[in-house]
Amino acid sequence: LQLATQSADLLVVAIPAQQFRAVLTDAEPFLQPGISIVSLSKGLEIETGSRMTEIIEQVCPRQTAALLTGPNLAQEIMAGYAAASVIATRSDRLQRELQDVFHSPLFRVYTNDDIIGCELGGVLKNIVAIAAGMSDGLGAGDNTRSAIITRGLAEMTRLGIAMGAKSETFAGLAGLGDLIATCTSEKSRNHTVGFKLGQGMTMSDIHRDMYMVAEGVKSAPAVMRLAEQFKVEMPIASEVTQLVTGQRDIQQSFKALLRAGIGREDEPF
Repeated sequence: LQLATQSADLLVVAIPAQQFRAVLTDAEPFLQPGISIVSLSKGLEIETGSRMTEIIEQVCPRQTAALLTGPNLAQEIMAGYAAASVIATRSDRLQRELQDVFHSPLFRVYTNDDIIGCELGGVLKNIVAIAAGMSDGLGAGDNTRSAIITRGLAEMTRLGIAMGAKSETFAGLAGLGDLIATCTSEKSRNHTVGFKLGQGMTMSDIHRDMYMVAEGVKSAPAVMRLAEQFKVEMPIASEVTQLVTGQRDIQQSFKALLRAGIGREDEPF
């Protein structure tokens, strides 16, 4: 770790959210002052509910936090498929510098100063993707998946606004873009978890089958604590949380989603 970090002028961290703090704590003594730390992780710390950029600021106060996020399925990026992403940090100058670092002909990078919104988009879409996968696993159809994605976006936006994010962020790459990719792709681990649950597998079975656990499974309880703290209704996230923590079975969760309250469509925004 020391060899990898001691001479770095930019640190990119792409590790599971629950190991993020420990690894960064180990690396911090070796980092040069004033470098930028870019998070690629899309989760919340279970115990604290902290976002990854918050952990960077807590553990590495001498460094500047940023994140790279968007509809960036790792397998497609590695295969060289075209994609677009967002670099988010508070400094306009640093946004442009990091944009230049990551941008390429096949990887278009846009800038944003809404760190909260961009980061929450990457976290919350994982939970919606589990619900969409669950629907697909049950064979519920395209209309149902579309409804889950759309109402899931409303939940994401509600919580984001309550926490200080900009509503328009959730209509961009970090919100809707990432949500569509994660909810519809077989390459998405979160969608895969939901699909397997929909087909009747238990979380224990899924843990054994999957090389990496989907971030949405671990972040869901932390998201619901935030929803309670900020008094935001999130019926989809609530059902997913109860499902992955064993409080409900798949049929109970799906029926509960169908019974969720209705109202004006423009109310969430």
